[in-house]
Amino acid sequence: MILESEKIAKMAKISKIAQAGSVESCDILVTLEPGEGISIELASDVLIQFGDAIRGVIAESLATRGITDCKVIAVDKGALDYTIRARMEAALTRALQD
Repeated sequence: MILESEKIAKMAKISKIAQAGSVESCDILVTLEPGEGISIELASDVLIQFGDAIRGVIAESLATRGITDCKVIAVDKGALDYTIRARMEAALTRALQD
């Protein structure tokens, strides 16, 4: 029987590279890689205006899944928060699959 804490511990480790999204207008391409600590590299046409908000949504998505070690490379083309969350969820699901 697997305990809930064991599931969380297993899920919290990014062991392979995964991507979700695209570089089309109003989208974001998210790449997750194994890493030490949380690192977020962000390229965006609206970096000055919304960079902190985008990083916040990415960090929140990682925290929700209990991820503590991950390198995130994000190329944003004006994605809204719900799109960023969806792309992060898809990339995390791919990165955490066995």
